[in-house]
Amino acid sequence: MNYYSDNLSAERLEKCYEIAPPRIRQYLKAEIDYIRSVIPPTSRVLELGCGYGRIFKDLAHHCELLAGIDISIENLKLAKSRLSRYQNIFFCEMNAVELGFKDNSFDVVLCIQNGLSAFHENPLTLMQEAIRVTRPGGFALFSGYSDKFWDARLEWFIRQSEHGLLGEIDHNATGNGEIVCKDGFRATTFRPDDFTRLAVQLGVTPTITEVDDSCLFCRIDVPNNFE
Repeated sequence: MNYYSDNLSAERLEKCYEIAPPRIRQYLKAEIDYIRSVIPPTSRVLELGCGYGRIFKDLAHHCELLAGIDISIENLKLAKSRLSRYQNIFFCEMNAVELGFKDNSFDVVLCIQNGLSAFHENPLTLMQEAIRVTRPGGFALFSGYSDKFWDARLEWFIRQSEHGLLGEIDHNATGNGEIVCKDGFRATTFRPDDFTRLAVQLGVTPTITEVDDSCLFCRIDVPNNFE
């Protein structure tokens, strides 16, 4: 079972962003602005867990090719219908820990907005797959939340719960970067030490960057001699 694909996909997922408070909207813009600032214009880009293609309009003109994968058919149907006019975008039903792409297929791989937590897969395997399909000289970019952003993040999830998009927040179990709902939803936080620990196990060196006191980015540059 995957909570997002079963309970929070397509229009329901879109609604989460429509009801976002101003501070969350600022965070979402800061995340996209940073991503656009680091992607070279001729890049072939893959987003893991693309949802309904929320960020694709903002990136379509900033890269040569933009691919998105997701396990939710409903997400992908909505993405394709909303973005059909773009010739450099395509979507595939695919699991992020079993990517059906050849080695070195992309210049940049994105796993953003706390994706390592949202997938509920082995984060080491997920990062390894992302790096595998990234060409030498390219990079994989993962993002999470800054601890400074906790209050705004929790407010957003409470709002989602009040709109019936998530279950009731379990306030006794929620805290220290983890949000728990009584219907089984759980969102964790990957901190700088977590990203670094995973990267070291993969034999790569991460670059950790915090943006807007909200976005925490872990960039892994794939060396030319990486195997």
